[in-house]
Amino acid sequence: MRLSIVISAGLVMFLGLNTPTPVMPQSPIQVAQSSEITNSTLKQLRINRRLWRQQKISNYRYTLSNSCFCIPEARGPVVIEVRNGRTTSITSVQTGQPVANPEFFQQYNTVPKLFNLIRNTSSSGQSELAVEYNPKLGYPTQINIGNLAADAGIFTTIENLQKIR
Repeated sequence: MRLSIVISAGLVMFLGLNTPTPVMPQSPIQVAQSSEITNSTLKQLRINRRLWRQQKISNYRYTLSNSCFCIPEARGPVVIEVRNGRTTSITSVQTGQPVANPEFFQQYNTVPKLFNLIRNTSSSGQSELAVEYNPKLGYPTQINIGNLAADAGIFTTIENLQKIR
């Protein structure tokens, strides 16, 4: 009798552990909130991208820094120079020399690429996203993707944007 109880209990435990856990869909409230945030972010993006384009700035430089749990080389700060809409140099602020691995800054090396990063992150819905823009020129000044406190995010700062000849 005891053996059958032990076997029955073991079988119940085995079946309970191997039964797939039902997936709970998001509640309509969570979906709506998530959708509202994405729509708001994309609306801000459209407004600021339009403002940036109206400036018709094709020659500029800015300082970019990343705060992340990544290798120091990918953090900067760096000065990115753009002429005729194309990146011409990425220079380390500390050394004054060109960075050894410009590919670390490839998605950040023009203002239009910063806008694309924001759009792609917002559209994917896979990461938390917070963006601040320059109210006069429209370019992003801060982009926070993910959760930096959980070692899973990146906080990008864009400063000192200057038009150049």
